[in-house]
Amino acid sequence: MTGPLIGLSTYLESRARWGVWDMAAALLPEGYHRLVQAAGGLAAMLPPDPRPGAAQQAVRHLDGLVVAGGPDVDPARYGAERDDRTGPPAPERDAWELALIDAAMERGLPLLGVCRGMQLLNIACGGTLVQHLDGHAGPPGAFAEHTVTPVPGSALARILPATVTVPTYHHQAVQLLGAGLVACAHAEDGTVEAVEMPGATAWTLGVQWHPEADRTDLRVMRALVGQAGH
Repeated sequence: MTGPLIGLSTYLESRARWGVWDMAAALLPEGYHRLVQAAGGLAAMLPPDPRPGAAQQAVRHLDGLVVAGGPDVDPARYGAERDDRTGPPAPERDAWELALIDAAMERGLPLLGVCRGMQLLNIACGGTLVQHLDGHAGPPGAFAEHTVTPVPGSALARILPATVTVPTYHHQAVQLLGAGLVACAHAEDGTVEAVEMPGATAWTLGVQWHPEADRTDLRVMRALVGQAGH
């Protein structure tokens, strides 16, 4: 038995290098599929696909979906002017992942958003982002750590019942919560570190940290895989 099939959204990069090759590639850090596998799921990568209906078709084959971390979301997606500190846009990925989120929510598919994925979930529900904050990332290419505290009584608090130290790498965060979402964890500075959707037809969670960077803690991914296996 390989467990439920969990889709993982991917980067789409104009240049990547491996072996003798230097070319465009769809890719994802290995922590994501390793964490899915360790949690009992079967991982499937989902590169951006611009064809109409592709997201809906992909979701029909899945038992669960992870929208992965990555670059800043285009502020135009939530009606904001671009801050000078916001990174360059990734329009194909923005469009694909928003379509995946919409399709998953329409179908009632268990959904986990990680970092950028949580931010996109918020945007898909009509929310907005803070475009820059300090103290939530290490130097380029290195995770920082800080503590997050789940909100008592939340679904997340049943998964993580106490304050936990998490790997983090982001400079943007939820500002206005999207419709139906509630904050279910905060950092010490008050930043929203997780959101959930109590009225959703399926388990829906976004975390601002990077669970794939700490494979000693399977609790969040096990929760998704467990819901996907129902």
